[in-house]
Amino acid sequence: QVQLVESGGGLVQPGGSLRLSCAASGIIFSLYTMAWYRQAPGKERELVAAASNGGGTKYADSVNGRVSISRDSVKKMVFLEMNNLQPEDTAVYYCNARAIRDGSLSWGQGTQVTVSS
Repeated sequence: QVQLVESGGGLVQPGGSLRLSCAASGIIFSLYTMAWYRQAPGKERELVAAASNGGGTKYADSVNGRVSISRDSVKKMVFLEMNNLQPEDTAVYYCNARAIRDGSLSWGQGTQVTVSS
């Protein structure tokens, strides 16, 4: 069974940085595209960044240039480095694993990121 556990969220001032981590278990890591999504209050869940096992990455326009996604295949972890955070980045951030074979999705429980002075 796929299990994704996020950590690293918290309260940060505008302009600050955070690093989110996601530990995956129960999967063959190389057979999954890993991603981070976020959901702000009253809004739909949206893709922030995704990383394939082959090294390809994709970023939402709203975070491009401020965010970097990376994955560690040995530790089965995926990271999200976020810089110059703004209040509009406030959301619950979710780790996501998508199976290459059949597109099935798995989600973590989410970690809260709050950007406020």
